[in-house]
Amino acid sequence: MPVAHRPARSLRVLLDPPNPPLAVRLGLQPDIEVVASPAERPVVALVEDPASVAALLAEDPECRVLVATGSAHPGLRESVLAAGAAGLVLRDGPVEELAECLRRASMGETVVDPALAGP
Repeated sequence: MPVAHRPARSLRVLLDPPNPPLAVRLGLQPDIEVVASPAERPVVALVEDPASVAALLAEDPECRVLVATGSAHPGLRESVLAAGAAGLVLRDGPVEELAECLRRASMGETVVDPALAGP
């Protein structure tokens, strides 16, 4: 959707590393705008490397960081939350579910995909 048709307060999301196909799919959501860098003050960042959490939070402590993963690993949820992440989501789930996780994280919720919640 062209930026001119977005709500006045769209949710700015950073993808780290950049993922053009996902950026296009998320950009089709009427309230989400994918930004290219932390300098654009994203509200939520979606990262694949848990080590990126601390660096992003050091640059912008108000940014909510979600870690995207392909599968659950023992201790992953606990380690990303301890690092300050706002949650843990599946990388390859439906884009609508990911968009909802981004929205929830932007409102201050801790978001953990039920498939990654552990026993």
